[in-house]
Amino acid sequence: MAAGFGGKNFCWNWNLRSELHLLLNNHLFYNMKNNIFALTTGQLKEIAVALQTGINEGLRENGKQIRCLPTYIVPKAGLPKEKVLVLDLGGTNFRATVVDFTGGTPVVHDGIRKNLEYVMKAPEGRTAEDLYAEIAALISSLNLDGVKSIGYCFSYPCESTLDGDAVLLYWTKGVTIKGMENAPVGKSLMDYLNKQHVKAAHFTGVKVINDTVASLFAGLTDKISQAHIGLIVGTGTNMAPLFPSEKISKLNPEYKQKGLIPLNLESGNFHPPFLTVVDDKIDKYSDTPGAQRFEKAISGMYLGRLLEFIFSCEELETGFDAEKLTRIMSYPDMYKGKYVKAAFEVYERSAKLVAASLAGLILTLIASFKTPITDVRLTAEGSLFWSEDRKGGTNAKFKSYKDMVLEQLHLLLKEFGHGNITVHVEKTAHANLIGSAIAALS
Repeated sequence: MAAGFGGKNFCWNWNLRSELHLLLNNHLFYNMKNNIFALTTGQLKEIAVALQTGINEGLRENGKQIRCLPTYIVPKAGLPKEKVLVLDLGGTNFRATVVDFTGGTPVVHDGIRKNLEYVMKAPEGRTAEDLYAEIAALISSLNLDGVKSIGYCFSYPCESTLDGDAVLLYWTKGVTIKGMENAPVGKSLMDYLNKQHVKAAHFTGVKVINDTVASLFAGLTDKISQAHIGLIVGTGTNMAPLFPSEKISKLNPEYKQKGLIPLNLESGNFHPPFLTVVDDKIDKYSDTPGAQRFEKAISGMYLGRLLEFIFSCEELETGFDAEKLTRIMSYPDMYKGKYVKAAFEVYERSAKLVAASLAGLILTLIASFKTPITDVRLTAEGSLFWSEDRKGGTNAKFKSYKDMVLEQLHLLLKEFGHGNITVHVEKTAHANLIGSAIAALS
């Protein structure tokens, strides 16, 4: 989902530094008296409608800004009582564990975690086999007795195939592994693991979904809501609803199942109106100019970098992420006033943009469902969405990110004439793992 910057710290780029200092000296984009990141309710409504328009385009044609990728896996009402090997590759962090459904409810066993950046972002570019060898070595420490199915949470843009696998469309997040694009992600890995005879395990099936669809699946235990949405707001961002299959005109004609189907929007690629000159500069000097504009405006990977753009690099520590940004708001007496003000402004804009995107998606669902929607279940994942670093802090006034999103979303739905809709959000432990296991057994 996320797109990366070249170099250890993008502020070291002298061309960029020159542009920044010119902008600063001319007071073109930031001073203590204004808020260039402010968005009016009217502007947020326009953003919501723009996203709705983008979704409708993506439902009709491939390759659009909002990709609207169907996931051809529909969770079963009664899952088999089996154990599943779950692999989770989110960014460069890898997790593997066994999720056990033999007792009826999912039990997530202790697993292994490792950062695979040294493989996935190696300057010389590693191969698929290099990645698979790392995964095989890591899962060899797990108890795989009786495990035949793999649920693979693969958090990169993929096109789902009818057999539950997925084809990698392109790498994001600065990953440079060769030979994996435009090829099935799951089967090639399963074949490699079987060939290596990992602890004598023999896997017979693999299902591949991304983290947003996994979160969506994990929230389907709620039977009250008419609509379900998976949301990621962390290092990157994305949304995935259950969507009426008959409303997806580009759906594979061989897919015969009627009813709701998971839809991976890849909404981080949305280019909303009302972005600023700062956003334009971040995009210009990224590894993927022109892509993932929404993600670059709101996600945890970029919020700290917005501050680094605004202020000269000598004043702020490098690698300034969203967690450090929330600490500025929690401890305002420890930082310069301009830092506190700017931190709140980019944090607040991010939350409001997420609210606008959710409003646009809910408007699309309202127009697509045959029955009225009065209750929406939002299963949200991501460190930024659940950020609230105020323990021991001196500022108890600023609202949490989640509260900002929900408050603005309610206001927008009311503005659109849908104030009767209730949106409730819950944090599900191990959502990626449980959702991926559900996929594997479906």
